[in-house]
Amino acid sequence: MTDQSLILAAGQKRKQPQDFSKASNSTRNTKRAKHIEARTILTQASDKALNQNGTLDVSGFVKAREFEIKAMEESMGASKRSLSSRAFQQVPNELRRRTASHNVKKVPKKLRKRAAREMKEDNTPPMISRRRKATAHMRLRLQTVDRLQKMHAQAKKKRAEAREQKGDRSKPEKGVTTAVHIRPLKKNVLSKPEQPAAKFRKRQKHKSWLPTHVYHAKRAHMTEPKHPLWRFAIPLRPMEKSFRKTHRAGSLRGCVAWDTSYMSTIGVGGVEASLLGLLRGLGVDEGAISSNQMAKWRAGTRSWHGWVRERDGERRWISEVDIVWCVQEGSPTASEDPSTTIEKKKRRLFVRVHPSAFLQLWTETLKIAKMQRPSVTVEDLRFEIGTIQLTGPGSTEALLAALQPVTKTSETPTVNACAETWTSLGLVTNPSTLPQNAVLGFNVSDPRLRYPPRTVKPPASDSANDDLLQVLAEWPPDKVKIPQSIFDRTARLTASRLLPSQKAINRRKGEALPGDFPSPAPTDPQIPVLLVASRSPICGSQGSWTLYLPWKCVLPVWYHIMHYPLSTGGNPRFGCLEEKRQIAFEQGLPWFPGDYPGTPAGWEWELKERAERNADWEKRPKGKRIAWESLELGKTKKGEIGLGSACDWSYLLNSAPDPASASQAIANEPTTTEEPANPARNTRENSKGAEGIETLPRPIHQVPLDQAVRLLANPKHIPPTSHDTTTVSLTLLSRGHPVTCARIYRLPTSIPTLRSQWLALAASILYPPKRTHTTPIDTSNRTSTSDNKILASLPRNESHPLRTQHIAFSLLHPRETATDGPLQPGSPAYPCVPDAEDLIGFVTTGNYDLGLGKGSAIGNIALAKVVPSQQQQQPQQPSTKTVTKDDDSSTTDGKGEATRREIAGLETKMGKKMVSRLCVVRDAGQTVGRLAKWELV
Repeated sequence: MTDQSLILAAGQKRKQPQDFSKASNSTRNTKRAKHIEARTILTQASDKALNQNGTLDVSGFVKAREFEIKAMEESMGASKRSLSSRAFQQVPNELRRRTASHNVKKVPKKLRKRAAREMKEDNTPPMISRRRKATAHMRLRLQTVDRLQKMHAQAKKKRAEAREQKGDRSKPEKGVTTAVHIRPLKKNVLSKPEQPAAKFRKRQKHKSWLPTHVYHAKRAHMTEPKHPLWRFAIPLRPMEKSFRKTHRAGSLRGCVAWDTSYMSTIGVGGVEASLLGLLRGLGVDEGAISSNQMAKWRAGTRSWHGWVRERDGERRWISEVDIVWCVQEGSPTASEDPSTTIEKKKRRLFVRVHPSAFLQLWTETLKIAKMQRPSVTVEDLRFEIGTIQLTGPGSTEALLAALQPVTKTSETPTVNACAETWTSLGLVTNPSTLPQNAVLGFNVSDPRLRYPPRTVKPPASDSANDDLLQVLAEWPPDKVKIPQSIFDRTARLTASRLLPSQKAINRRKGEALPGDFPSPAPTDPQIPVLLVASRSPICGSQGSWTLYLPWKCVLPVWYHIMHYPLSTGGNPRFGCLEEKRQIAFEQGLPWFPGDYPGTPAGWEWELKERAERNADWEKRPKGKRIAWESLELGKTKKGEIGLGSACDWSYLLNSAPDPASASQAIANEPTTTEEPANPARNTRENSKGAEGIETLPRPIHQVPLDQAVRLLANPKHIPPTSHDTTTVSLTLLSRGHPVTCARIYRLPTSIPTLRSQWLALAASILYPPKRTHTTPIDTSNRTSTSDNKILASLPRNESHPLRTQHIAFSLLHPRETATDGPLQPGSPAYPCVPDAEDLIGFVTTGNYDLGLGKGSAIGNIALAKVVPSQQQQQPQQPSTKTVTKDDDSSTTDGKGEATRREIAGLETKMGKKMVSRLCVVRDAGQTVGRLAKWELV
């Protein structure tokens, strides 16, 4: 077959040989050419099987068909191999490694045989470490390691010689512990982090690392080295997409864990009366201090979550805090007076606060502590106590495997009731089922002795659920009179310094029997821990666990939790800052400090985010960024309200701009007669000043939930000021979802026609008309009488032409069919957004809520603009705006009276409380508003 010609198929052109040397070097072109080559089937022309006289050559014909059959089989195999995925491509994204295609050992065990077979078929040389030729960089590293080993050997030899010269001092026997020197902690002074290792020292000059920094740095996007967050290197978001995975793990199956060691802890000690006086100075509710309902909190078996405030001046709120008391030991003896004994005994408590508000709270605490008699000591425990937070159905299971209470010893002959209760919570899938803010304090063993972790088997007895219900009803930890060891600094430092090295742990695991964990030794450290079960205020939401433990003990516990095989499959997921904000958003809760711009920490966060959004806007070319000054908001309204890329509270509250910022002074000049001046047209001058923006004063003041409820319930008795704001949760009544910096309006108060349109839209959404299959089609707007007669009622057995005509008419006139719902944004009859005078707040967090299946948001509103008294009076006030042509018709006597009757009827139908909670949300840079309902959170 030397003279055979190769063609693609009969009737096709001759296949040209591909010149890969001239092809593009891009991976995509090479891969495509490879696929085309694999799919090509070589054939032979049929005229080659004929002789010169036209007779059939049987042998030549058979050889040609044999060639074609072999070519087809080879093409089928090549096409299958080229299109099929390799073994290392079957690995999930979170398990893939860059060297998986060359090293079989990098692939999971179940795929190693397949990977080895594929490498053998492709003649891919396997990578063997001992046979690998060292690169230039690798040679330098090997030489450095060799030099360091020699230096270490010489230093070790010198130390041995010096030890021999000093005399024969026998080493202590195994099992004998030496006393740990505890340096006293300085009172009323800020602490400094421990000096890091030499190889990491330069990376922590202006910030501190979390105990799990190395773990997160390999799997998450961290803060920039020169721009830390709250003086820490904090993980911001995972490397992989995790929005839906976090939602499932936090609410449906699995759990999410955060290393929250960046949260600051303040230790306060002194006489109980002085401590209560300090809490009163910080603004803790008097009911929590003196009422019988909070006796368990003062006894140390519950935790308290609330707000603290400044003592002097305007007494503005600072931040949310968690306060935990230490359990008071025992009870007074018969010879002692109980009242005097309790007053003289010193007690301790922890105050856990967000790092952004730590310095302000520290200053206030020191100032109030110096006023107390007897005196109160304040300690900075930021780098002594770390915390881990978990949420999700598998959070209790993961913690049960990691925290094994210490068994009975000579020092602790009895088992703590908290430890017994903790081991009986194996069936708990939601921490909210436990008593609210329950506290459990006990000592645990080193979790590295039980690594790798094994799945905890739930109780198999039939009475396990009944036993759990009995424990939850009685709750034995309430009767405990043993102080938690974590409040003792000696116990914390002893556990941290007695932690054995990983080499010693591996040696003990090697000495144990196969399949068994090492037996406990008397020298094993007892790690003091404190567990707090928090309950979400939203009914049905998942609660959370907060674990307090010594700073150096965070990493061993963290690895045990992350590698624990859950009974529902998979492992716990680690969370970053964005996941923490996402979980709070899905539960309808605000996140501190981002959703509290009325606090100093929240205002600082808002200015930081504002500068970043403004910088992103400036980077875009003019043709691809929003022109705030040309935004059409309906009627004669033009231009964005306030700064487009910010929550402009200065514009809302009509506060004076910062005189240091010349750009804002220029922007505040009035440009039109119809609308107020827009303080941010977002020109170059407006966003030039990150420095000018950072110096803006805080124009608003945060009001907590309980105080906001009282203000709205009785606004005449406690009138809110114009600068008071509170946090609300927004739920859209229609499609779409708001984003950050969206504008929140109340229903129009100065234009009755526009108010009636929004009320009618809300009524159509909240109370849709009942529709049946026999409902006739609305034909009121049709012009042709014949069309009305034909299309008004069509039975099922109607002729085909009439049904075709009906379908065509419904497609051309979709708004006139019976299946229409409420007005959709973009339709001509959709109401325009309210005026700037009806602006009441801004959205700080907005997204699509996977739990609700609709858009929702967290925002802040000005209380002075939503109180019932003002809201009822404002619709009757005459409008100060220039009356337009469209609004003039609604102000006449006849139509105006009809509009007022329509508004009164709609408000009566929906209820005044519902109407007072309705609002309109419009994204910044958009012209369409959407109805939403707000609730205080």
